[in-house]
Amino acid sequence: MLSLVLTESALELVPKELQNHSSVLSYSKKMKKRPSDMILDISWHYAAMKGIKDSLKRGRPDLVHLCLLEACSIPLYFEKKLRVYVHTINNKVIFVGEKVRLPKSYHRFIGLMEKLFSDKKIQEGGKNLLEIKDMTFDNLIDRIGAKEVIGLSTKGLKSSYVQLAQELGNNSCIVVGGFARGHFSEMVLKKIDKLICVDKNPLEAHVVIARLLYECEKRIIM
Repeated sequence: MLSLVLTESALELVPKELQNHSSVLSYSKKMKKRPSDMILDISWHYAAMKGIKDSLKRGRPDLVHLCLLEACSIPLYFEKKLRVYVHTINNKVIFVGEKVRLPKSYHRFIGLMEKLFSDKKIQEGGKNLLEIKDMTFDNLIDRIGAKEVIGLSTKGLKSSYVQLAQELGNNSCIVVGGFARGHFSEMVLKKIDKLICVDKNPLEAHVVIARLLYECEKRIIM
């Protein structure tokens, strides 16, 4: 069983310090939602986000959406050979259940995430499809209990998708940044056993995930 962790992901509700900004209030009125119930999105809240802490790692829920679609739409996931987790920039963790079919529409995805942040669980037939908990990256990695934690970064040792897939054990954890720009924080780096660079180009996270998981899939179930 492989584990995939999208870490420090740019997925969060509008923080308290931005809720009274004019751009947030305007969008809130348009959507007929309270600012505190909305997902932070730089497309709509750019003016409000100027100067906030870790701004480069925030306000990009679209990246999380793309990554989850890639990871949860493949045989490796549907055949229960892959577990998927989302660790957010604010130390919350989303546990993705088995055979979850996420909305392909971005707007429906945002609605689902807002409901998840509010209700803490999305259930169907008594089973948790999605669940969110307050949890640090350290605690999540300890809970997963992988034999090896591999972080993917342009700062890592040079390798390739094929080579890494062949070297991964069945109880390995792959860690990918769920943000647009920047690198893993020290909090994340200290829990990573190996930092690997699988491409000479700084590709977006969902592209790296798709290519690596395909190579893993060929080794495990094909």
